[in-house]
Amino acid sequence: MKKGKRTEALDVKRKNRRKWIKTWIQFFLVIMVIFLIYQAVARTDRYAEPDKSTWHNRSGFVALSYFGVSRTGTPLLIDKAQLKAQLQTLHDQGYVTVSQQDILDFYHKGKALPDKALFLSFEDGRNDSSLYAQPLLERYNDKATFLTYANKMGNGDHKFVQPKELRSMMKSGYWEMGTNGYRLTYINIFDKNGGYIGVKDENKLDSKEDIEHYNHYLMDFIRDENMIPLEDRGTMQARISKDYQLMDTVYTDKLGFVPGVYMIMHANAMYGSMNPLVTDVNDRNIRSLFQMHFNLEGNAFNGPSQDVYNLTRVQPEPYWSTNHLLMKIGKDSGEQMTYVTGDQKQSGQWKQAGGAAEFKDNRIVLTSPPAGEGKLLLDQGEQAPEDFTLSAKVSGNVVGKQSFYFRDCGNGQQYVRVTLDRNEIQVEQKLSGSSVTVLGSQKLDPVRWSSEDLAFDKATVYSAEEAQAGANPDDEDEYPVNIKSTRQIQMKVSGNRLEVIVDGQPVLQASVDPSLKGGAVGLGSAYSPQNTKDDIYDGIFEDVTVTTENAADGKTSVWYTNKLLGWKKVAAQVEHAMDATIDWAIDTF
Repeated sequence: MKKGKRTEALDVKRKNRRKWIKTWIQFFLVIMVIFLIYQAVARTDRYAEPDKSTWHNRSGFVALSYFGVSRTGTPLLIDKAQLKAQLQTLHDQGYVTVSQQDILDFYHKGKALPDKALFLSFEDGRNDSSLYAQPLLERYNDKATFLTYANKMGNGDHKFVQPKELRSMMKSGYWEMGTNGYRLTYINIFDKNGGYIGVKDENKLDSKEDIEHYNHYLMDFIRDENMIPLEDRGTMQARISKDYQLMDTVYTDKLGFVPGVYMIMHANAMYGSMNPLVTDVNDRNIRSLFQMHFNLEGNAFNGPSQDVYNLTRVQPEPYWSTNHLLMKIGKDSGEQMTYVTGDQKQSGQWKQAGGAAEFKDNRIVLTSPPAGEGKLLLDQGEQAPEDFTLSAKVSGNVVGKQSFYFRDCGNGQQYVRVTLDRNEIQVEQKLSGSSVTVLGSQKLDPVRWSSEDLAFDKATVYSAEEAQAGANPDDEDEYPVNIKSTRQIQMKVSGNRLEVIVDGQPVLQASVDPSLKGGAVGLGSAYSPQNTKDDIYDGIFEDVTVTTENAADGKTSVWYTNKLLGWKKVAAQVEHAMDATIDWAIDTF
């Protein structure tokens, strides 16, 4: 053994010093972990009441109700990062959350609300919603209503928040309680072939993909395969009233009170398409048990003339970008919104010709205005090349239009447009003074999706003929509005020739009018009329690249790209791998 190493090994003081440092580091880490656990469990932060003397708004409020939150998102649950982005943007734009009592005082006593008032809620009573929303409420000092199903209270299903934790949530001041009802049960169910299924609890309905018609438990008489009621008026009234009695009993026993807010499942039926006798028994029970009722969904704004038992809210979809939400709030409330742009350097390379766009890493999310088109034109400070190759991944919802423009004069009078719409590629041409003409179209290979991806949104009032007829055969090519798909699209432009390649396969060739010269390259997004609930659409474009080829030496040069390169690409790959690992651990353990 060398002298230096032997001396170091025998240096007791040095070894003890290292042990002492190591012990204190370990002790510090343990204290930090205990502190974080304590904060998570004990919720030491408390909601700070706003200064209501500054409130002067008597025009109304916006109501948002998220179905649920998860770590990385699902077709039904918004991911926590997107929720954070949306709540932070609303906070930055001056929105202040209001309580249930604030809403009651607004309607019953004429009291004012904040200039930008937001009623925030989370439905379905899920544990993950509470877990991921709580830190955000604390960060922005937001108050929210947490809605549960009464039959999940104390039933041992730990996917749902139980009474003890609900009481802890209320003590923090950030949460108030609400309810979606006693149960989530479907009635009068028919499959796509017109087959009668009858009555099923939500957790007993294995495949929702094959369901064509159904209704909710409180929405109608229970009917047979011919849509003839199986119960008389008295039986129907007793059945529906029993659910309200059960709500009263369960909530009083488990929480000590009945929540003040009710959101019936499903929305928009009462006082509208619902059978008047069914409406009457629901209405009487609701008014006797609750203080307010959000019966409607689809419009975010409630004005002073709104009935407190017929309020409206919007349920933001998990696929909505932040600008999509802002566009919707602006449409419904008439408020002027400030849209999120993201990366300023990238944004400066484009001209906004419609809608709003957010730039982040290698992704451009282009949001259309209501019933209009979102449009970006690439502005590189130089004329776009005549011959080029444009490539990008498009990953927005299948139901909607994602477009590429070239030789666009910028005033909408002439251009060539390649559009992916409901899994079909179409090439169009517009000449100045003429209407749009189609140069070619091609359906692509079907997009694969499973019933787990389905946004179950087929609750309806239907006739016996509709139920027994099953699905409309003309609808076989229609996709659910929340299904996403990623396609690699490449367009090669040489003179007047255009070739479109999708996922590596040539699908279309077209001849462009020789008079179309110069102009810009651009992107577009627009909603599809198939989506009857939402006329705003997010086109998603990744790795947008424009290359040109030198005729002399055949070398390719990049005219524009937003691809991640170098360390940015490595960092993104590492982040993706970590997310995948965490998701696997959550699913496995």
